[in-house]
Amino acid sequence: MPDQIAGLPELRGDCARCFGLCCVALPFAASADFALDKPAGKPCPNLQGDHRCGIHADLRKKGFTGCTVYDCFGAGQKVSQVTFGGRDWRAGSKEHAREMFDVFPVVRQLHELLWYLTEALGLPAARPVHPELRGALEETERLTRLTPEELAALDVAAHRQQVNVLLLRTSELARAQVADAKSGKKGKGNGKGKGRDRRGADLIGARLRGADLRGASLRGAYLIAADLTGADLRDADMIGADLRDADLSDADLTGAFFLTQPQLNAARGNTGTRLPASVTRPAHWTTGR
Repeated sequence: MPDQIAGLPELRGDCARCFGLCCVALPFAASADFALDKPAGKPCPNLQGDHRCGIHADLRKKGFTGCTVYDCFGAGQKVSQVTFGGRDWRAGSKEHAREMFDVFPVVRQLHELLWYLTEALGLPAARPVHPELRGALEETERLTRLTPEELAALDVAAHRQQVNVLLLRTSELARAQVADAKSGKKGKGNGKGKGRDRRGADLIGARLRGADLRGASLRGAYLIAADLTGADLRDADMIGADLRDADLSDADLTGAFFLTQPQLNAARGNTGTRLPASVTRPAHWTTGR
């Protein structure tokens, strides 16, 4: 699959064009992911006056692993530079800052949908629904450009549900080709031979070393700390799969779709892990076994 995402830098976080929104707008609690509690709307103590993180190079060492996993899909710069026209929350009124912090999570959800829709349009098997996907992409992009007041009032959950119907159909079409190939019905691609459906499955700590999960649906599956060493995840649907601390060493995720950078950042892997072109190998992954 060609990397549809690579040519769209607006769907990747650009901290240089953002006012540190994720470091202020979002709350976090002291845990294995964060070293302290912080309520929504309060700046992280590590946030500097220039909106840069003072411990960016040492986040994991200092107990802020959660920060290294998070990605806004480009919503930060959209809200900072487009929605609010480059007006810094520090320089405006409290009402202005609060409005910006309320809008940011909404646009972040919309940008995540843009990521999925863009990737879906790059899947040849999804051609039957490409017109609907393009329409959804255009509508989602339009929504990201609403006024702050309109965004705050947007029923983003309802829009996500509409888009999800299309993403489900995309998944069925893409995975059907794998299932048909396995069964010797190459070229059918009618959606009836879908790969194994493990949507929402509890696979926490599961021993899946070397497992054949080609074309499987792992939508929303709990794969926390699962051993997926050497697993075959080619052309699997990974949307919403919880990969925290999952071991993807030497696993093959070639062609896996709806896989995001935050999911990989939360997992473990090595140089032997094969990835789709839309994501990059996390810096903290090991160099070998």
